[in-house]
Formats: sequence, C-alpha cells, structure tokens
Amino acid sequence: MGQKGAETRDRLLDATQELMETAGYLGAGLNQVVAVSGAPRGSLYFHFPGGKDELVGASIRRAGQAIGDSLGGLAESQPSATEFVDGVLRFLGDRLEESGWRKGCPVATVALETAATNDPLQQACSEVYTAWEAALRTQLADRPNAEDLAVTILALVEGALLLARAHRSREPLTRIARQVGVLLS
Repeated sequence: MGQKGAETRDRLLDATQELMETAGYLGAGLNQVVAVSGAPRGSLYFHFPGGKDELVGASIRRAGQAIGDSLGGLAESQPSATEFVDGVLRFLGDRLEESGWRKGCPVATVALETAATNDPLQQACSEVYTAWEAALRTQLADRPNAEDLAVTILALVEGALLLARAHRSREPLTRIARQVGVLLS
C-alpha cells in the first residue's frame, strides 16, 4: 500500500476511534466515519472489506496499542509499581479531561455494547485488555499475587475512568490512586 493509501486508512481509523470513544459502537455509523475522516466511501470498503466490524476491530486494536505504548513508556520512567499506576491514572485523567470528558477508555464502550453479541469485537476487546494486564503484571512481577493484582488494578482503573467521565471530575482517579498505594504497600 502506498503512502496515500496508508494515510487514508489511518484517517478512517482515527475517525472511527474518535466516534467510538464519544458515541459508542451504535452511535458511530459508516456515514459518520466517512464524514469525519474525509475519505471516499469506496476507500472504506477497500481498506476494510469486512465492513464496520473489521474497521472497529482494527480501531480497537490500534487504540489499545497506542495506550499500551504509553504504558510502556511510563513503565520505563517509573521505578515502583505504585508510581507506575499513579502515572497511568494521571495520563488517562489528562486524556479524559483534555477531551472535555468525552474520551475515557477506547475499549470499554465497545466492550459494554458488543461483547455479548459480537464475537469478533469481543475478541478484539479481550486482546487489548489481555495486553494491558500483561503490562501491569510485568510491573508487579516481584509480587507473588501479580496476576490477581494486575486484574484488580485494571478493573479499578476502568471503573475510575467510568466514574470520572460520569462525574466530569478527576476525583475518582485520585481516590483509586490512593487505594492502589495502600493495596501495593
């Protein structure tokens, strides 16, 4: 694929991610993706012949990788697990607040809307959450209960993002950061 094709594909994925995070799977139709991306409709089907589910799955994986890359950067700069989780919560809180409380987790809305009824999208969501759990487990590797802690912390972060978005406040993230500190001490 040439540069122009790659750019068009990226615009379609960017538009899909934006719409998915702010309007969810059901609120992000292909017409909206084409309008937001500025890409021709034919490009959508050229790059994603499987239609909306293929596009959304690719968008989820791409957004998950971007967040995962940010987590990797935080892991390198934060010496302790507690500082790492604090950094993750600050990063996600900044992202949420800068978006006007519209962008929480790029996976959660799709998972809530589709996981019970759409196997390909459930799989995409599961893959991203599994990768994020692995990143947390790596930070907690010196603890005997690293697997349980990783799932617990991920669930706390996801819940705090939901509450922060609903309340339009960073307070749930701040509270979770304190409790994770207690949990890991």
